[in-house]
Amino acid sequence: MTDFDHRVGVKEINLVIRTLKLSGITDVNKMMILTEIDKKFGIDAVSFEDETHELHLAYDASNINLEGIENIIKKHDADVADTWWNHVKEDYYKFVDQNVKDNAEHIPWSCHKTRPGADKK
Repeated sequence: MTDFDHRVGVKEINLVIRTLKLSGITDVNKMMILTEIDKKFGIDAVSFEDETHELHLAYDASNINLEGIENIIKKHDADVADTWWNHVKEDYYKFVDQNVKDNAEHIPWSCHKTRPGADKK
């Protein structure tokens, strides 16, 4: 796949896929949550599985993070399910999202050049 296979604001190298179990979901707030998340810059795909109450996301972690998505969920009177496994995944997802964002902003330097700010003698 290339960057052209994704929505605007999504680069293949920064694409992450997430699954979270939600609680407090109704038919009304489910549609509002999915619609608002889908409009965010950096979201590639969003869906909800009714049987398992799981939210499936694909997004560019350099443009949006899980905390922003959780705020949208909470705004519509729902929340991430309070289970041990969900908390483990959530913490891991947040760590990886921050790492992807940091790596996207990092400008690599060549080992054949002097580092910026290093004095030549």
